[in-house]
Amino acid sequence: MPGYTALLFSFAMTKTVTEEHSIQAAADIAHISEVMGRMRLLIGRRVISRTLVDNLAPSLEISHLDALRAMNRIDGEVTVGAIADVMRLDPSRGSRLVAELVTQGLLRRDASQADGRRSIVVRTELGDQLMAQVDATKRRLLASMLDGWTEDELNVFAGLFDKFVSKFEETYPNEKAGSPSAARILTGA
Repeated sequence: MPGYTALLFSFAMTKTVTEEHSIQAAADIAHISEVMGRMRLLIGRRVISRTLVDNLAPSLEISHLDALRAMNRIDGEVTVGAIADVMRLDPSRGSRLVAELVTQGLLRRDASQADGRRSIVVRTELGDQLMAQVDATKRRLLASMLDGWTEDELNVFAGLFDKFVSKFEETYPNEKAGSPSAARILTGA
C-alpha cells in the first residue's frame, strides 16, 4: 500500500470510522480519497471548462461561464448578489463579472418586478445560445469519458455521484475548509 494510501487507511481506521464501517469500507474510503486527489488536480486545472472556453467563447474567462451557470441555481429573481453568493465570491467580484457579461451581450440588467428599485440580471438570447452550446459540448465530452459503461453502471454512478456531491454541499454550504463544520467532522465533535 503506497505511503499516502496507508496514511489515509490509518486515518480511516480511527474509532469513529470503524464504529460505522467495516475494514473493507474503510479501505474503500481511503481509495475514494486517493481518487479524489487525482480528480482535484483535473478540476483545479479546469480541463473541461478550459476546453469549452477555448472552443466556444475564447473572449470569455472560465469565471464568466461559472457566473452564467450559477444563474441556474438561483430560485426567484437573479441579482448580482445572488450570483456572488452561489459562486461564493465577494460581491464586488460578482458585480465585475456581471458587468463584463453585460458588455459581452450575454446578460442584461432589468428592473425587478417585485421591487422596481432593484436590478435583476437576465440572460440574453445570445447568453442562452452559448449555454446551450456549452451544455451540449460538455455532455459530448462526458459521454466520451463514459464510453463503454453499461446503462446500469451509468445509472448507479449518476445516483451515487449526486448523493456524494449533495452531502458535500450540505456539509459545506457556504464555508471554507477551516470552517466549524469541517472541524466538527475532523474531530468528531
